[in-house]
Amino acid sequence: MKFKYDEFKIIEESLDIENLRLSESIMSIGNEYMGMRGNFEEKYSGDSHRGTYIGGVWFPDKTRVGWWKNGYPEYFGKMINSPNFIGINVKINGKDLDLHEESIESFYRELDMKKGVLVRSFVINREGNRLQIDVKRFVSIETKEVCAIKYDIKSLNGDVTVEFEPYIDADVYNEDSNYDEKFWNVIDRNVDDNQGYVISKTAENDFKVDRFTVCNYMTVNTSFEKSSESKDDFRIGIKYSGHLKEGSSVSLEKIVSVTTSRDYEECDLVENAKKISVESAQKGFDNLLENNAKKWEERWNMSDVVIKNNTKLQQGIRYNIFQLFSTYYGKDFRLNVGPKGFTGEKYGGATYWDTEAYIVPMYLSIAPQEVTKNLLIYRYNQLNQAYHNARQQGLDGALYPMVTFTGVECHNEWEITFEEIHRNGAIAYAIYNYVNYTGDYSYIDEYGIDVLVGISRFWADRVHYNKRKDLYMMHGVTGPNEYENNINNNWYTNTIAKWTLEYTISMMKKISSHQMAEKLEKLKVTLDEVNRWQDIIDKMYLPYDEELDVFVQHDTFLDKDLKRVEDLDPSNLPLNQNWSWDKILRSCFIKQADVLQGIYLFNDRYTIEQKKKNYEFYEPMTVHESSLSACIHSILACEIGLVDKAVGMYERTSRLDLDNYNNDTEDGLHITSMSGSWLSIVQGFAGMRIYDEELSFNPLVPKDWDGYSFNINYRGRLINLETTKNEIILRLKSGDPITIKVYGEAHDLKEAISINLK
Repeated sequence: MKFKYDEFKIIEESLDIENLRLSESIMSIGNEYMGMRGNFEEKYSGDSHRGTYIGGVWFPDKTRVGWWKNGYPEYFGKMINSPNFIGINVKINGKDLDLHEESIESFYRELDMKKGVLVRSFVINREGNRLQIDVKRFVSIETKEVCAIKYDIKSLNGDVTVEFEPYIDADVYNEDSNYDEKFWNVIDRNVDDNQGYVISKTAENDFKVDRFTVCNYMTVNTSFEKSSESKDDFRIGIKYSGHLKEGSSVSLEKIVSVTTSRDYEECDLVENAKKISVESAQKGFDNLLENNAKKWEERWNMSDVVIKNNTKLQQGIRYNIFQLFSTYYGKDFRLNVGPKGFTGEKYGGATYWDTEAYIVPMYLSIAPQEVTKNLLIYRYNQLNQAYHNARQQGLDGALYPMVTFTGVECHNEWEITFEEIHRNGAIAYAIYNYVNYTGDYSYIDEYGIDVLVGISRFWADRVHYNKRKDLYMMHGVTGPNEYENNINNNWYTNTIAKWTLEYTISMMKKISSHQMAEKLEKLKVTLDEVNRWQDIIDKMYLPYDEELDVFVQHDTFLDKDLKRVEDLDPSNLPLNQNWSWDKILRSCFIKQADVLQGIYLFNDRYTIEQKKKNYEFYEPMTVHESSLSACIHSILACEIGLVDKAVGMYERTSRLDLDNYNNDTEDGLHITSMSGSWLSIVQGFAGMRIYDEELSFNPLVPKDWDGYSFNINYRGRLINLETTKNEIILRLKSGDPITIKVYGEAHDLKEAISINLK
């Protein structure tokens, strides 16, 4: 066990230099606006992945492909490493403090999720001089532009000379950038008294993509005397030095503000950054931290999930909620949820379909309604770009991208860009999810119908009609199981396309206002077009095998050599790190839920028997090498009575990164799958469903659990559900009374009710 179990903290009790990158990922912090990996402030000469990132700041990088194909995106977009503003070089008796080289007597680090602060404490022995160093760092959710650092050094024995050099350095790069490219040009820098700044602008690009300008401004407070300043082409620093007698200590506070051209005119960046930094420094680190803790308390009061008497699983779900909220909380409708958040560069930091399929249902329940609405508006604002993406493929309608910063597709793998089109359905499903949960049909009128019509037109053009079978089909796709490419009639893709057409038509009928009529006229929706959509709905081909009584993943899936994962030599796993891509594509092994993804989304359309047969057929062939896989299997396992399986899948999804299940956490956290632990508790063990705008629960408690509790924010009400081994307690914490179904029976919830657990 690398990290000690604790309900509200992630704790490291020793420095593991062999796995420092893993720790740097785990100890990441953020505030939606910006964030960074758990890097040390001081110099570290060992292996490390230094990364600081700013929301919405990215670069169009050159793609690496063997040859170009028509329809390829022009560039691969990626979130870029921002100038390093946390750095503080420290010298003790003239020698750099470097934990890779020091004699370390003790080391302790914790991520305090309750307060949103990263704390580090260690004791070094420098030739008989023992020093204790304590460091605290957080990014503010009260003032989004602020990162605050407090660095304390105490001499435990002997007298020493200490020098601090807080600095800002724009000489940074991405580890995954092509050709060792650097993305920043410094256009101004200055040091004045105890303050300094660097203004950097992203390099010119060949793709006419807007450039970003960033100002990093620091204000320093310390009792040591300023000794000198430094300034070069990329970097500024201020040196402070002094003597520590035995038993005495010194503190340095570095308050950084980060302003960008996303929010301010370039000419105003320094003025605003200075104002924010100076005013924050005047408040002092401790006051800033106290205010930050209060903001986190507000979030936890709405969102916390309690798992009784199981510290390991409790830590997992709180960690996931913390990292999700650190990545996105709906304050900026221009942003979305990157798959690595502010914790690493893999996947380019762009937006994927994971947001709509996995994060929207969680945020609907544990955050204010406008948070989810902003996620939907993000896609609405990129509708024109979605039409552009479809045209690139020679198709009508709107195709939302697999990977994007602006709405234009910027993924550079053909099997994803061209074929993984099921992502389009997730955008439509998120609209349904939002409206079904909130009852806000005005969203359909104002925004949603535009998106639904665009997506429906894409599906109507992407299918082809098979005259011989009198059916509509889709060939050449990649389903959610990305361990198969260029397949025909993926059941899930065909299913969600059919559903999208159904939902679009149903919304046209339900919202028959004058405004809707005008909207449909403006969108040029004709009766002939709607009739064709209905014909596709009626005749969509959905592969099914009568003998097995299962939905078939795609046309030739049953022709494969079907094997169970348990029959593989464990040394083969994970497949993506041990097998060639060719071998993976030819195998029957499934990366993540595919058919089961459709059964999960359209849960009310299938019987328990259908769910059970499909689960028992597909799950044994699933390697769960996608972070999105375990939660879907956990939820369905609860429903069909495989509770032990559900618990195992829940543990996997809740501790995927903390326990490094897929041996890849060092690259960054799996942010967009972190909602899976919440979904597994609320939709899985508690059985929460909302069909036809009716809220219901079907709770169970695993045999080794004492119970769990959580809140949901539902239509202006805050509802708490708590389970013990014997009962369910529902409390209306705020809002109007509501009727809720539990085990199929209606109950009027006015204050609190108790129901026997079945």
